[in-house]
Amino acid sequence: MAEITASLVKELRERTGAGMMECKKALTENNGDIDTAAEWLRKSGLAKADKKADRVAAEGRIAVAQNGGNAVLVEINSETDFVAKDENFLAFANAVAQAALASGAADVEALKAAKLASGETVEETRAAAIAKLGENIQIRRLARVNSAGNVAAYVHGGKIGVLIEVTGGDAELARGLAMHVAAMNPPHNKAADVPAEFVAKEKEIELAKMSDKDKAKPAEILEKIISGKIAKIVNEVTLYGQPYVLDTNQTVEQVVKAAGADVVGFQRLVVGEGIEKVVEDYAAEVMKQAGLA
Repeated sequence: MAEITASLVKELRERTGAGMMECKKALTENNGDIDTAAEWLRKSGLAKADKKADRVAAEGRIAVAQNGGNAVLVEINSETDFVAKDENFLAFANAVAQAALASGAADVEALKAAKLASGETVEETRAAAIAKLGENIQIRRLARVNSAGNVAAYVHGGKIGVLIEVTGGDAELARGLAMHVAAMNPPHNKAADVPAEFVAKEKEIELAKMSDKDKAKPAEILEKIISGKIAKIVNEVTLYGQPYVLDTNQTVEQVVKAAGADVVGFQRLVVGEGIEKVVEDYAAEVMKQAGLA
């Protein structure tokens, strides 16, 4: 059995992020073999990860990686914003995004099997991160674009991520449009993308809101009034119809056409959207942990 020195324990700690006593035990259990000890700790981490898997992870970060027209966004969740800002979590998130870009993974399950630069899989590294940070960490969503056009990948505050694909124009236009999508969250790209049932429902609502006097007007005038109201609503729910955030005197459509460009499409991810967050009573939690409740 190899001698278990302080430097060996230190090396294992740096490699795995586990505590000093856990590292010492791992080395003792595995005859001082650091590789086997690291694997032993990882297996312990997996057990810890399983216990944390049912905890709600609605915080986290959108990580981005891009190489020209190839770009990815990955949503990685944690339980608290505190951990989402931890340098180890950020390093993990960035490494996962790079692995997503390099591997060409089409979905989260494929991404979990992708290898990081360290040689470990994303899933193995996720389990180790759970053991190190003490929270449930999940890789939730992946967005990707591969294009010969102008692609912008923009992340705002680590919480909102946008991928946008533009033909024509330049990188500056694409980035500005990505910032617009991040800020304004248009549900659709162009008027033609708005579902017919949405338009029909809005027409029904606008008609119901009209006074009897307006309803009594000739059909062609009534249709013109309704059409004007619907056009305004459609502009509000489309990228092309909205005032451009970087120049509100123009619509996005006007800016794009002036640049001889066209927006092919966009994807927008927001950390935790659609996840029902648990409202924590931290005072009660502390009391419970202290055995006072």
